[in-house]
Amino acid sequence: MPRALSVFRSRAARHASPARGRRVRLGAAVPAGILLALLVVALLPGAFAPGDPESCALSRSLEGPSLAHPFGFSVFGCDYLTDTLCAARTSLTVAALSVTGTVAIALLLGSLAGFCGGWVDALTSRATEVWTAVPLLLAAIVVLSALETRGVMSVSLVLVLVLFGWPAMVRLQRAGVLAASAQDYVTAAGALGASPSRVLVRHVLPNAVRPLLGYASAYAGLVIGVEATLTYLGVGLQQPVLSWGLQLLQAQNRLAQAPHLVVPAGFLVLAVGSLVVLGQQARDPLER
Repeated sequence: MPRALSVFRSRAARHASPARGRRVRLGAAVPAGILLALLVVALLPGAFAPGDPESCALSRSLEGPSLAHPFGFSVFGCDYLTDTLCAARTSLTVAALSVTGTVAIALLLGSLAGFCGGWVDALTSRATEVWTAVPLLLAAIVVLSALETRGVMSVSLVLVLVLFGWPAMVRLQRAGVLAASAQDYVTAAGALGASPSRVLVRHVLPNAVRPLLGYASAYAGLVIGVEATLTYLGVGLQQPVLSWGLQLLQAQNRLAQAPHLVVPAGFLVLAVGSLVVLGQQARDPLER
């Protein structure tokens, strides 16, 4: 009876896997499409923006939406659709730079810790524990408050070094390297005379890095949200940079008078939600 039950379960899982795969692909297609649209807008804002972000008229301040200007005008009389599309480039650039730096740190430290073991693993583990203990948002506020000018590059650097996204990624990469290193093909490669560096690069990393990349997508969404939060609190990006957080900061006392100023929040939710869902979809097949 138990044997028959196990055979039934295996057949049911085999028949369910195509449908599950289709659901995964469909679930990833929607956020991927949204992100692709945002990337195109970020790279070519002039192709979609109806005006010039530097062409503003105070006489049109807080003017409501119209057919020619569907998002209305900002506090400074700038076309709000143009500002919102141009702000997409800033927010996505901050996310890309921060995630790239964090993934690089995780790849280096996590791979060395998992592959070398010993004192390298112990030292890396203690360092991640110390960094994790520091409050994320408080540390970012303290460091950013000490900077006189806060542009995209400086904020991205602080997000990498202070927001402490790398400890979680280091642990994830270390676990992936440990799991991949225990596989028979890795042991066989070492027995056949491959150098440790070749084993790590050719046989371990290709399989160990996939969970990290899935997590990195979700972390990119976190970075966009944190950048907007810090900017809204007044310690993030500064003018003349355009960002969704800065637009919401300028609109905070005028939403009752001009409700259309909340539009950047919708773009923010779309970007963050798409990245988080895409990261989850990338990790789901690995967890099954």
